[in-house]
Amino acid sequence: MAARLAAELQSLRYAEDVKRLYHQLRRSICQSLLGLANALEAKDPYTRGHSERVGAWGGRLATALRLDPGEIETITQAGLLHDIGKIGVPEAVLRKRAGLAPEEWALMRQHPVIGAQIVAPFEFFTAGATVIRHHHERVDGSGYPDGLTGEAIPIGARIVAVADVYDALTSDRPYRQAMSGADARAFLRAQAGVGLDGEIVDAFVGLMGNGIG
Repeated sequence: MAARLAAELQSLRYAEDVKRLYHQLRRSICQSLLGLANALEAKDPYTRGHSERVGAWGGRLATALRLDPGEIETITQAGLLHDIGKIGVPEAVLRKRAGLAPEEWALMRQHPVIGAQIVAPFEFFTAGATVIRHHHERVDGSGYPDGLTGEAIPIGARIVAVADVYDALTSDRPYRQAMSGADARAFLRAQAGVGLDGEIVDAFVGLMGNGIG
């Protein structure tokens, strides 16, 4: 009896050790990927801090929408990494001040696919890869890369899309100056039900009113 209990305790300790190592490895991988994303942003003063803000707002939005803790964590991490695929886009295209030529725009539109491919090997982040792939879809089907519509777009991608658009609008870019917060919120409302999920826009505007920014 004592030997059996000892064996069971040893088995439990082994399982806890494996679980702890798994979480340490997961954190290490996420930190490495975030380091890549930060390295990309460091090359461009116009996007510095963008991914961090999108991740933070995405997590708060997911919380406000009462998603479960696992989904909130995934959306936060996917927000942090949503533009990691831009590593595969030429820097001259990323920093171009004029409008993109059709062939340059085609390159830019590949970044969600490239980003999803970068994180796809990590089984624990399958849902995050899906968010990254679809964060430029639009609810009316005019987005990319797959032209998904409405609720066919994963909710995490719809959340990250709202946070991404707002932060892009309120940040200086090579081709335009930042909008005011009020003008950016008006733009979000105009896009509700067209490009962006209306319920998520409402939740975001509500959070902004409560000092999310």
